[in-house]
Amino acid sequence: MRNPKPVAVASAATGAQASDAAHKLTVTEFALVATAVVVCIAGARVAQPFLVPIVTGILLSYTLRPLVSLLERARVPRFPAAALIVAALISLIAATAYTMRDDLNHWVAELPVAARKLRHAVADSEHQSPGPMTHMKAAAAELDKAAAEAAGRPASTSAPPAVGVQAQLQDFLARQSGQALAVLTDIFIALVLALFLLAAGDTFRRKLAKIAGASLARRRVTVEILDEIDGQIQAYMLTLLVANILIALAAWGALVALGLANAGIWAAVIGVVHIIPYVGTIVAAFGAGVAMFVQTGNPGDGIVVAGVVAAIASCIGMGLATWMQGRAAHMHPVAVFVGVLFFAWLWGGWGLLLGVPILAVLKSIADRVEALQPVSELLRS
Repeated sequence: MRNPKPVAVASAATGAQASDAAHKLTVTEFALVATAVVVCIAGARVAQPFLVPIVTGILLSYTLRPLVSLLERARVPRFPAAALIVAALISLIAATAYTMRDDLNHWVAELPVAARKLRHAVADSEHQSPGPMTHMKAAAAELDKAAAEAAGRPASTSAPPAVGVQAQLQDFLARQSGQALAVLTDIFIALVLALFLLAAGDTFRRKLAKIAGASLARRRVTVEILDEIDGQIQAYMLTLLVANILIALAAWGALVALGLANAGIWAAVIGVVHIIPYVGTIVAAFGAGVAMFVQTGNPGDGIVVAGVVAAIASCIGMGLATWMQGRAAHMHPVAVFVGVLFFAWLWGGWGLLLGVPILAVLKSIADRVEALQPVSELLRS
């Protein structure tokens, strides 16, 4: 009778080798995927000047598609309808900027006055009771003297020459002018691309369905993904519009009650800048606080106004809007926050603006692609 143990041992060894091979294959696949992800991130960072207007134009086309379809149902040809909607959007932006230009110029002209008042307030507080910054400066001076004595050189008693404030301001304005021109260029390219995409109608949808494969199942999945992306982006934009209108109305009432001049203009600005997630709230609160400080000269009033604006934007923007977006996109708030931080690092201010719609598109694709199920699980609420 033959002993079956060698066969069993051989089978076990073969199974172990197969398991090791599968494990090695898994590690190799993981390394390839990680490398591909890193290469894609690096490419997206390098190609920001090209990708940002493209992505913005695609998102604008998805957002404006219902309006173009509405005009098309009213027997307006597709291209004139798209051109009319884009022209109306440009006219609305230009009219808003033209209406607010005098108030914006007046506020910018008052910035030196605000800086002077802030300097006097800080000087008065230091004369009354030295603050932490005064003690820290004194400690730094003593440490500098100790280091000079230990090195055997005389301690410097004169402060290094400071760079002129006017030169710093001119350099800052030059940099900001260049960045503003770049932003306007990106917006123009995005609007032109959105016009062409809207005029094309369903042409690219049919092309993508054809590229997906010859099988009916693959084409059906592609169409479902495109429909869900369309719905996700439109729901996000609608939620953003409703939330910003509510924030502007609530801020208007609060600023009128607090006595801030031009409360309606400031409420409109607060509603507009809140389009940028998280950072928009900080900018709105800081701007309203500075305006109140310039008006009254009391830092406490500015702090109160900034706190009220931040509270309104947080409650409506991070409370109601997050709940509405979660209902619409079914994304976890933590995943959205981390994703926005990632896109802010990747593309700066544009990343803050485009991060949430990109995450919604990514989730729509991951929900229907089996290989991307881990990504869908991470984003799902």
